[in-house]
Amino acid sequence: MAKYPSIEQLLPHDKPMIFVDRAIDIQVDSIHCQVEIDEHIPFFNYDTKTVPAYVGIEFMAQSIAAWSGYHALIQYQQPPIGFLLGSRRYSSDIEAFTQGQQIDIYAEKIMENDGMAVFSARMEWQERTIATCQLNVYVPSKEKLKEMKIRSQQ
Repeated sequence: MAKYPSIEQLLPHDKPMIFVDRAIDIQVDSIHCQVEIDEHIPFFNYDTKTVPAYVGIEFMAQSIAAWSGYHALIQYQQPPIGFLLGSRRYSSDIEAFTQGQQIDIYAEKIMENDGMAVFSARMEWQERTIATCQLNVYVPSKEKLKEMKIRSQQ
């Protein structure tokens, strides 16, 4: 099994906004990450000991960001800032993730063009698919990011 950088090195996020715990496998067009459901996730409900199933979209998006960060790091670049533009057909067989569950997150790139990409993603618990989704993401070039920053300050 390959050793990958920590998730903190792969994501352009800081805690407490890092939800995913680790990258398990990273390939040219895919990634496998894991998250253990517990109090480190900001949406954790202490009364029910759960995290709403809709947070699964963020688990998937952060896995894709980790994929992007890894591919940047192996080219001696910093993990880029990216944007989740939208999700399609998010379907979950559960209403909430329960404390102690270890969720496997898989994402595979379907297409990429000029910073825009589409990924197909799924989450599994105990080798059973519990959620699926298609995510549209965008990683702007450094120039475009600078332009966006200038516009937001006007």
